[in-house]
Amino acid sequence: MGENEDGASATSATSATSAGLLSALRSIAATLLASARTRLELLSNEIEFGKLRAIDLMLAALAMASCFGIGIILAVVFLVVLFWEQRLVVLGVCALFFFVLGGVLLARVKRLSRRPERIFAASVAELEQDLHQLKAMIDHEPPAR
Repeated sequence: MGENEDGASATSATSATSAGLLSALRSIAATLLASARTRLELLSNEIEFGKLRAIDLMLAALAMASCFGIGIILAVVFLVVLFWEQRLVVLGVCALFFFVLGGVLLARVKRLSRRPERIFAASVAELEQDLHQLKAMIDHEPPAR
């Protein structure tokens, strides 16, 4: 009878360990899913914010370009009328000025397009932090028996 009791207690200890391990695995899976969901929500928010910012920036740039365009045309007409006798010189100088300004702005746009900003910097930072924490947990985990 002693052997039967020892076998029963070993079986119950094994099933208790299995149940504990299964519970721990479920807990880890739930934590990982919750973390993934949070990261996806953060990514979604960043995409939405980036989209709204880009639309706002494009509308403001379009309005600014329209106002400056009309202002430049009116300024050139004003200069031509003011200096009517030298109207060809005024038009030539204005055209040269705007071509040079356009070239400078083209060079600036090319320079800015070479170094794009990281649009998902916060998401990448959070994922790197999660990875670092997971690695730290694995390193501090007690060895398996």
